[in-house]
Amino acid sequence: MKILKVQALRGPNIWSVQRKKLIQMRLDLEEMEQSPTNKIEGFRERLEVMFPTMIEHRCSEGCRGGFFMRIEKGTWMGHVIEHIALEIQTLAGMNTGFGRTRETKTPGIYNVVFSYTEENVGLFAAESAVAIAESLINATHYDLDADLQKMREIRERVRLGPSTGSIVEEAVARDIPWIRLGTNSLVQLGYGINQMRFQATITCKTSSIAVDIACNKEQTKKMLDLASIPVANGGICVDDEDLEETIKKIGYPIVIKPLDGNHGKGASINVKKWEDAVEGLAYAKKYSHRVIVEKFITGYDFRVLVIDNKLVAAAKREPAHVKGDGKQNIQQLIDQTNLDPKRGYGHENVLTQIDVDRDTTDLLEKLNYTLETIPKKDEVVYLKSTANLSTGGTSIDVTDMMHPENIFLCERISRVIGLDICGVDIMAENLTQPLKENGGCILEVNAAPGFRMHLAPSEGLPRNVAAPVIDMLYPPGKTCRIPIIAVTGTNGKTTTTRLLAHIVKNNGFKVGFTTSDGIYIQNHMMEKGDTTGPISAEYILRDPTVEFAVLETARGGILRSGLGFSRCDIGIITNIQEDHLGISDIHTLDDLARVKSTVVKSVKKDGWAILNADDEQCIKIGNELSCNVAYFSMDENNALIKKLGAEGKIVAVYENGFITIKKGEWKIRIERATHVPLTLGGKAKFMIANVLAATLASYLWGFKTEDISLSLQTFIPSAAQTPGRMNIFEFKKFKVLIDFAHNASGYKGVEEYLQSVTATKKIGIIAGVGDRRDEDIKECAAIAARMFDHIIIRQEKHLRGRTEEEIINLIMEGIAESGKEVTHEIIKKEVEAIKHAIDNAEDGSFITALSDVVTNAIEIVQEYLDKENEEGNE
Repeated sequence: MKILKVQALRGPNIWSVQRKKLIQMRLDLEEMEQSPTNKIEGFRERLEVMFPTMIEHRCSEGCRGGFFMRIEKGTWMGHVIEHIALEIQTLAGMNTGFGRTRETKTPGIYNVVFSYTEENVGLFAAESAVAIAESLINATHYDLDADLQKMREIRERVRLGPSTGSIVEEAVARDIPWIRLGTNSLVQLGYGINQMRFQATITCKTSSIAVDIACNKEQTKKMLDLASIPVANGGICVDDEDLEETIKKIGYPIVIKPLDGNHGKGASINVKKWEDAVEGLAYAKKYSHRVIVEKFITGYDFRVLVIDNKLVAAAKREPAHVKGDGKQNIQQLIDQTNLDPKRGYGHENVLTQIDVDRDTTDLLEKLNYTLETIPKKDEVVYLKSTANLSTGGTSIDVTDMMHPENIFLCERISRVIGLDICGVDIMAENLTQPLKENGGCILEVNAAPGFRMHLAPSEGLPRNVAAPVIDMLYPPGKTCRIPIIAVTGTNGKTTTTRLLAHIVKNNGFKVGFTTSDGIYIQNHMMEKGDTTGPISAEYILRDPTVEFAVLETARGGILRSGLGFSRCDIGIITNIQEDHLGISDIHTLDDLARVKSTVVKSVKKDGWAILNADDEQCIKIGNELSCNVAYFSMDENNALIKKLGAEGKIVAVYENGFITIKKGEWKIRIERATHVPLTLGGKAKFMIANVLAATLASYLWGFKTEDISLSLQTFIPSAAQTPGRMNIFEFKKFKVLIDFAHNASGYKGVEEYLQSVTATKKIGIIAGVGDRRDEDIKECAAIAARMFDHIIIRQEKHLRGRTEEEIINLIMEGIAESGKEVTHEIIKKEVEAIKHAIDNAEDGSFITALSDVVTNAIEIVQEYLDKENEEGNE
């Protein structure tokens, strides 16, 4: 078997609009296409031995053990690999369960699709699943544990931490979209101008001054002391002399820790003699030049969490430890403790495995113990000097046991330091009494406190401490999204997108939009190129100035990664025509419609899908949707339009020369088509269809008809406004039209327009696209032969696997098959072809360059026009 391609889908996609995180693997079964599982001796038995937990896979049988039943009856290896990929992720601690396996039009080639929780793990699982399947087929040994550990390591390297992850999970539960910014824990919640950001538990509302204060333990103690909050006595040391002076002042036992440290790194506790103090100072100075030395306070270690100045949780923390049984040594007790199913690798479980490090050996040395020492029965041996969960510590929830005085104290501390999310470390015998009564004190105040100990304490009630964070970032009434209109289709996407962006901007919104020309924020091009995929969509949604997004969405991006947004308010399909067929398993119009429908299937329930009533595929799609659906048509008497009119539904039609919105028998004539510059005086019928789509979407969004009308009148087609979309350049003796038409439907639109053009000679410059089918290239050539008197064939770009000669020959065949006699010549380079046409243009001729690289063509023609104008002014 051979993996041909593996890709990660990150948004709504052709397999599932709801399940956004999928791996799609294109797999060639090779000789295994002839060997379903029931023909492989012992396959089921070996699979069951390796994966006994697969008994829970119900598969299409719908019952426990259903998948093994399918194996017994006989299923193909692509299906098996799908289930293995899901199971190994689950065994590695990432529970997931959605999968699909479908054979392509090429026998033996399958698309294997399965869900993932971490993308890099999912990609690894794809390759691992194939290798495991091959070992099961060949009855060879496979080290499954090694793969599972590798997957855990990948997960720990790339996953969001427990605190960040909990906030994201709470956001998802509240239907708040999120975007990971980079590979660390920096996350954006919401879209555009309504976004909020956070990293770990630092939010965009967190005061940088407050963080500086909290990170400076000396400054923190001073501020708390001035506010009459109990703190431990101590001082700052940089050398042995400072250390000696501080110890004389506060006495033993002491705690030594880095001034700028975190997570307990570099700390030494309960130091009782000078030699250990000197050693502890040196250890702390590895992490910070200045070291804090404090009186060691006896009692228990508590962490109190305050969010938005309100106490939300409290936990009693205990450092990693083992309890003696009088038989096993310390290392054996550690190993036994790590077998606890609550403990796992990194952050995968409630508790973390205990590792032996320098801190562990130092603590054991102070007891004159080693890892081989056998503690007495019930003796507790501490293995870490701090109670951090990341080093194996445990936590007990004590939120409901806090005395009101201590609650008041902690909430006051958050205000004194100024932190919106504040972790208060307390050393005291308990929190049920006021600290001033039991002698407890504040050890530290933490910016970015960890949530794990509260989310999943080893004892006590778990606390959803992420909820108050979301409450703070998005209080009632504050929206997290911005309006999104997504536009797809075969032709007209870019023009419709640009027109909509113009309408939105004229209505006072700061609009961001993507097109096949580039990414724009408020009409400023930010990135140049074909930007119709999910990365470009996300670019717009990340921008903090954008109030409204209009996103051109092409088939390539949908197939490659899915959509770049979770859902949209309005989805538009302009039309579905034959183009890009034969690529990426899209062979028929039904296949293409399935891809395009992803956009309108992602429309929110109360949103609108705008569809073309003159397009059979659009009508089929409309019957499958659960959102509101509205149609537009060039024919007021279209059967569907008349039916919807009788039902009182809203539609947009071209009637009696007007762009019109109809509701039942009522008509709202928005504007006469001849007054809409984009339609070229009403002659470009396909442009009128684009205007209808944009007008209907604008009306349904809620824009006023007079504002829509004004926007239609002020949207001027030009090389700047609509590059490559019916751009006409008027020379003194001839005209040049540049258009991006590159498929039969686009060619027919240009043909229809040229029928209204009077010219002494119509000259066309055309090319083929290598990854189109032979019949597509020939059909475009035949249409060109119908509409031009003379054709210039050029072919230097977009060969995509073919030779220039091969494409040119197909064009020549298409011209010949048209049955019309038309002169032609071959000038391979586009620049030379355009220059040749202009240099040899006769009076009254009309040159049409159907260019796939619009920028180059526009620049050349504009250069000629500028030169003519300069000469005329001399």
